[in-house]
Amino acid sequence: MAITRNVKCPNCGVFNKNRDYCKNCNTLISFEKKQEQKVTAYKEEEFKKAKHEIENPNLAERLKKHPLWLYRVVGWVLYSAYLLVSAIGALIAWFIAMVAAG
Repeated sequence: MAITRNVKCPNCGVFNKNRDYCKNCNTLISFEKKQEQKVTAYKEEEFKKAKHEIENPNLAERLKKHPLWLYRVVGWVLYSAYLLVSAIGALIAWFIAMVAAG
């Protein structure tokens, strides 16, 4: 037994029976297809973000690979400072969690 879907087009107001696109204005009216398009768009956006992060490293990473030794030293100092601040923050968070746990 087939299920009949009657969907009203949000663009022109025509009722469509068992269709993905409006028969009058060709607007997408299928909820499933809209969800597929949203998921595809989200995956593409996440892929672009990841690709951007890989292709555009932060300042410290770029300086660490610079041909001039002075810039490489500055890059390593910045990287070390960032690493040290991150480690101190992690230790503080761990300490607070241990005090809260009892």
